Amino acid sequence: MKTLHQWHWISSALCLIGMLLFAATGITLNHASSIESTPTVVNRQAQLPPELLATMDPESATPTPARTSPQGGAASGSLSAAATEGATATTAVPAASRSRAAQDHKSALPAPLREWLTTTLGRKIDDRDAEWSRDEIYLSMPRPGGDAWVRIDRTTGEVEFEDTDRGWISYLNDLHKGRHAGAAWSWFLDLFAVACLLFSITGLLILKFHAVSRATTWPIVGLGFLIPALLALLFMH
Repeated sequence: MKTLHQWHWISSALCLIGMLLFAATGITLNHASSIESTPTVVNRQAQLPPELLATMDPESATPTPARTSPQGGAASGSLSAAATEGATATTAVPAASRSRAAQDHKSALPAPLREWLTTTLGRKIDDRDAEWSRDEIYLSMPRPGGDAWVRIDRTTGEVEFEDTDRGWISYLNDLHKGRHAGAAWSWFLDLFAVACLLFSITGLLILKFHAVSRATTWPIVGLGFLIPALLALLFMH
């Protein structure tokens, strides 16, 4: 009994603040449609400097077409023009395919570009993957309670930025769901769930010891199960 009480109060202390947070956000999530919020949207535009724009040029990823050797004797000169054109066409198609494959991919923005965007836009740009295509680069940055995105035109260097903040209630709701909260918060949710399980299981065992002198213990525990079970069976279709 002493060990159960010790595990019970330690687990309850560990999950107390989390339980308060999840209980409060359970109410706000249940009435999300009734809670009005006005998102704050910030839009910014910028222009890449020439040195950074040069690294974004889509043509820079295009392989150089194969060239015929200027050297050769009478035997090499006897090749027909049709054969030469056929060889060039044969090598050009795979080169174009490789170019498109190199341009359409996902990878982090280069460090100099991230630093420039962070300074210019006033928003931390991390090393998450961006979507690279021939014409533009698109970086999505969702977070709890809001999201942001950056679009960069690879030809003109135009930069568009939008940041949306949906308020602290949306922030707490997203933390409740673990939405866009990162790996550290995901680990916290798992540890919090383990603490809640310990709290509940040790509480149940303590109830078992006290049930001998408290006749209403198990009827109340059974009622805690019966009410949600009946609601699920009778009112959920």
